[in-house]
Amino acid sequence: MGKRLSDNLSSLYIGAANRLKPKKAKRRIVAYVESYDDVAFWRSVFADFEDENHYFEVMLPSNKSLAKGKKSVLMNQLGSRLGQNMVACVDSDYDYLLQGATATSRQINNSRYVFQTYAYAIENYQCYAESLHEACVMATMNDHKLVDFVGFMTMYSQIAYPLFVWSVWFYRQHNLNEFSMFDFCSYVRLDHVSVKQPEQCLIAMDKRVRRKLQELETKHADALEEIESMKAEFIYLGVTPENTYMFIQGHHIMESVAMKVLTPVCNALRREREEEIKHLAGHHTQFRNEQTSYERRLLGIDVVLSRHTGFKDSPVYRKLTDDIRAFLKRIS
Repeated sequence: MGKRLSDNLSSLYIGAANRLKPKKAKRRIVAYVESYDDVAFWRSVFADFEDENHYFEVMLPSNKSLAKGKKSVLMNQLGSRLGQNMVACVDSDYDYLLQGATATSRQINNSRYVFQTYAYAIENYQCYAESLHEACVMATMNDHKLVDFVGFMTMYSQIAYPLFVWSVWFYRQHNLNEFSMFDFCSYVRLDHVSVKQPEQCLIAMDKRVRRKLQELETKHADALEEIESMKAEFIYLGVTPENTYMFIQGHHIMESVAMKVLTPVCNALRREREEEIKHLAGHHTQFRNEQTSYERRLLGIDVVLSRHTGFKDSPVYRKLTDDIRAFLKRIS
């Protein structure tokens, strides 16, 4: 059976189709993403760059598979078909920090038609510390600030940073048997988080990280100079001890860090609001009506994180938008 026309779409084909449109018609730029989970994020990104001259259409690379991963996006289905009218949009994972140490890293970092998140993944943007309090307010309709999320995530990052550098070093050495992503994440996880004393869970994490650091520094003493050199390189790339959480595996940051803090905070905020409703209600019927109305307006914090766009103030996000501006300038 012959291939569908859509399977043979290329930047040149879309460009030819654009030229057949009336002169005042907007230019169509197809943006392929890794999975359906990513569509909303990239639609929000590109919406800020659409005007009377061009628009982006965010699409999946295949209508036959839900396979996720940049390799399927870049190599199996797109490859040389990318161009001025067709781009690929991917999570950076470690590829940005590997700086060409693998073929995929070279392709992502060197292509003018691949947009990458720079943060490890979309989840990292959703967990952007400066936006977390607002996310709690949206989820609970309670503006009481119980936890300093910026301070907490900064402390988390500072503790994780030295071991994070080692994690990237092992990836650059292609030695994941000794220290895999799973291994690294097991050291920088959070256990029970107390709303009243959230820093206590960081103390336990710090002890785990220090023990592993001592082990690695002893076993790989000959790599210490390279590790220090990588820290200087990371500063140039925008990775600092204070923002490390933006470059750690996104699923881990979401599930084993951010949600560990946000869930008890939102639970406390909801209880606080419910107590206020109970206190202010003149009688039982009014209490039940107000309580029901409040519950109907509540959102899960996971839902809020998936929808909010507070990350657009992030310095890391500005690197992505700078790439899009440069792309649009080249093709105009």
